[in-house]
Amino acid sequence: MGVTSDRVEYVCRYGGNGTTTSGVNVSIAAEVTMEIHSVCLPPKESTFQKLKHRLSEIFFPDDPLYRFKDQTWCKKLVLGLQFLFPILQWGSHYDLNLFKSDVVSGLTIASLAIPQGISYAQLANLPPIIGLYSSFVPPLMYSLLGSSRHLAVGPMSIASLVMGTMLSEKVSPVQHPTLYLKLAFTATFFAGLFQASLGFLRLGLVIDFLSKATLVGFMAGAAIIVSLQQLKGLLGIVHFTTKMQLIPVLTSVFHHTKEWSWETIVMGFSFLLLLLTTRHISMKKPKLFWISAAAPLTSVILSTLLVFLIKSKVHGISIIGHLQKGLNPTSTNMLYFNGQYLALAIKTGIVTGILSLTEGIAVGRTFASLKNYQVDGNKEMMAIGLMNMASSCTSCYVTTGSFSRSAVNYNAGAQTAVSNIVLAGTVLVTLLFLMPLFYYTPNVILAAIIITAVIGLIDYKAAYKLWKVDKLDFLACICSFFGVLFISVPLGLGIAVGVSVVKILLHVTRPNTLVLGNIPATQIYQSLNRYKEASRVPSFLILAIESPIYFANSTYLQERLLRWVQEEEERIKANHESTLKCIIIDMTSVTAIDTSGIDMVCELKKMLEKRSLVLVLVNPVGSVMEKMHRSNFLGTNSLFLTVGEAVADISASWKPQP
Repeated sequence: MGVTSDRVEYVCRYGGNGTTTSGVNVSIAAEVTMEIHSVCLPPKESTFQKLKHRLSEIFFPDDPLYRFKDQTWCKKLVLGLQFLFPILQWGSHYDLNLFKSDVVSGLTIASLAIPQGISYAQLANLPPIIGLYSSFVPPLMYSLLGSSRHLAVGPMSIASLVMGTMLSEKVSPVQHPTLYLKLAFTATFFAGLFQASLGFLRLGLVIDFLSKATLVGFMAGAAIIVSLQQLKGLLGIVHFTTKMQLIPVLTSVFHHTKEWSWETIVMGFSFLLLLLTTRHISMKKPKLFWISAAAPLTSVILSTLLVFLIKSKVHGISIIGHLQKGLNPTSTNMLYFNGQYLALAIKTGIVTGILSLTEGIAVGRTFASLKNYQVDGNKEMMAIGLMNMASSCTSCYVTTGSFSRSAVNYNAGAQTAVSNIVLAGTVLVTLLFLMPLFYYTPNVILAAIIITAVIGLIDYKAAYKLWKVDKLDFLACICSFFGVLFISVPLGLGIAVGVSVVKILLHVTRPNTLVLGNIPATQIYQSLNRYKEASRVPSFLILAIESPIYFANSTYLQERLLRWVQEEEERIKANHESTLKCIIIDMTSVTAIDTSGIDMVCELKKMLEKRSLVLVLVNPVGSVMEKMHRSNFLGTNSLFLTVGEAVADISASWKPQP
């Protein structure tokens, strides 16, 4: 019957007038003849074959070795080099037209990256020159290793803030500048090691715990904290709190009103207004993207000239001062691999590594989808990781693909990663010849640039959409947001991840169950609550489970299913309908089951049999079917392919034999 391949023909009726006892027409009320299909076991596989298949599905869903199939050894070697260095793949097709586009985009993002690099280094409490170093070597490395054509590499505001916050809690960048610099380079090394390891081991699922909802809240909270921290530069305050919470920052602003400098305030807010205006223009008219891209460097040039011309009359505006010329000095000897602060460097590296990796991959995939090409996430993790490991040895700190720079790069017409090489070349010229020109650059302009850059991270539209679509996602967003504002940036990130994990656990431990009914004149069974035209089938309770059955939810499911049975019996008694005889569980959405789940189903079957009720399962997937078969759960008429066949076959068995 249910588990055999025999054909079974039958005729079933519900009442003499073709209606149920409640007077509702059902699809199988009329005479029908239906073939009952068998529920088959999956093909036999050895334990090794199952393990191999499962691991390949977990770690290799993209099948990275498909291109090597049926190739000669020489071709495999070439393909391997192209896989490691994507530049070898598209480099042979590179031409002058592509180069022209890349030069324009490279110069455009350089005009944005140079002032941002200097500004973001200050967020990390690092010397401004480190920000420029980090805009030279990493783009070169990524152009060789990365697979995205539009990702523009450089320092990232949020990662810079997190690094500065975590390291300065234990080591003062003012009192111990050398030790602080060592820890920053070491944290960068461990960030790269962590990122490359995730890519090599194909464990990208780790960063998936940072859902979009948590990132929306985290980025918004961090953007507000970053912006408030820049009030120090905008107001000309000398003594300012190093804390990153909302209340201490605001308290520090209003406790040092005597340090406010009107010259700094006028200059700062004037250029901030200019930068925000250019940003608004570019957002309204994307073709004018170059206005906002050139605005930071233009502001730096104008403010530097202004301070140089009035330096003898104004003394309240602080300036950057001397910046060392020359290429990145090696920092291999500054890596800190033993001592009391090693754990701090590792922790900082992992946190900043996760943040930078999340943004880099998300940005790369975003622009790849716009141009209809693919970005290998695991390959990107390895590329960004190796880039940061190399950067830590060349006086750079954590870098990744920035959304703002990548958007400018995309809009400027970048065709390949050569735009990053042009960016690095422009920064090289700046490092070798133009550093003295930044001597009179006011710190207030760097604060204005940072505020303009991070304000775009406050995505209130995305938060509103979360509220409309998924309240739990919105809760995760809000928890992350307020955690960053009132506790700390790292703990805010931890809260965000924690809320996401709790959400996952809720879905796993409290899965959805629902009652199905028949849609008239069809063999379709859908939720009674969702489809008002669906009707109950007399003597049957048809349930559906929309989750795998694990040890974590098996007890809940057993209690919930028994409650459905109790409620159905009470409803039948109240409405004087036909007695409940059979419970059908649709297992189409049960993608997996463990031994606790099987024990639960067996126990449920025994409990129902004591109440003279039959338990039938419908359409278990292959792995679930195999496990239940091995547990000796299967029996006559206990499994069916569809709900319709189960109802029809069981109804026929209840029909009095002539």
